[in-house]
Amino acid sequence: MTKPIVAVTTGDPAGIGPETSVESLMQKEVYEKSRPFLIGPKLIIERAMAVKNCDFEVNVISEPLEGKYQFGTIDLIEPQQYDKAVLEGIQYGEIQKIAGQISYENVMKAIDLGNSDLIDICATAPIHKEAIKLNNIQEAGHTEIFGNNTDSKYSLTMFHTQNLRIFFLSRHVSLRQAIDCVTKENCVEHLENIDSVFKSLGKAHPKIALAALNPHASDGGLFGEEEEKELTPAVKEATSKGLNVVGPVPADSVFFQAKNDAYDAVLSLYHDQGHIACKTLDFEGTITLTWGLPFLRSGVDHGTAFDIAGQNKANYISMFNQIVIAADYWNQKKKYE
Repeated sequence: MTKPIVAVTTGDPAGIGPETSVESLMQKEVYEKSRPFLIGPKLIIERAMAVKNCDFEVNVISEPLEGKYQFGTIDLIEPQQYDKAVLEGIQYGEIQKIAGQISYENVMKAIDLGNSDLIDICATAPIHKEAIKLNNIQEAGHTEIFGNNTDSKYSLTMFHTQNLRIFFLSRHVSLRQAIDCVTKENCVEHLENIDSVFKSLGKAHPKIALAALNPHASDGGLFGEEEEKELTPAVKEATSKGLNVVGPVPADSVFFQAKNDAYDAVLSLYHDQGHIACKTLDFEGTITLTWGLPFLRSGVDHGTAFDIAGQNKANYISMFNQIVIAADYWNQKKKYE
């Protein structure tokens, strides 16, 4: 089996990202399924290793092909060189401009490698949006950074939680703006892209549920008009194009139905609608995947956890899962191709 090369961006150095990244690479299964390396400053990684009592060798490399990719060695690419005093001055649990700068540079290095076909997967530890914005970076998060800096067909976010697959019509916008995104055209485009994702994995006719926006899918217009004006026409158009789409399905039941294998995927209409379902089912086991980029991007579904950073309290499972599950998806795609 070919193992994908996985760049692991270690996130905000003031948060839990470096330590969960290190602990994930302390698991043999990661090396059985992938060829992982970290991206970040060596001193920050060594600080995280001290938190995790990790005595692995650190092998600094300049490009992925130089990696050893063997258990007991952490391969590492440093995007920039910083003075020791600057890195030692980064405090756990605080919003800091330098921390935001480093986390952004880590991501941009991974994107450069991905755009050059040098990696197969980028697994991302959490960044802090306020620290990023202190550096005048306008993107709201990872999804927007990757979408704006890659030659992507589309940028489509999918949550993977046990047997749930949830996609999002909108994410990092206000609820008011999210409602404005609920248009027939937007829904049809997303449904077509979801169908393409599953077909790339060998699923010829995936069944996709479109979530409703209003309670009870508006009960025939009693509680809103979006279902009648936008969502139902979107389902009809998608069906006319040969897609296996149903809905709009009331959001208070669609995720339960999908969990019980009624659908291959659900298109959620806004951030919290899908996030709540995933995190309630399995908070630590939820990961995110971004499709449509030149490489597969994965991420955890939690934040920087400043309150426990550097205390050896962080759970690494989501970070670990995003690497091995993304590797499984990558191999499934390659097998089908």
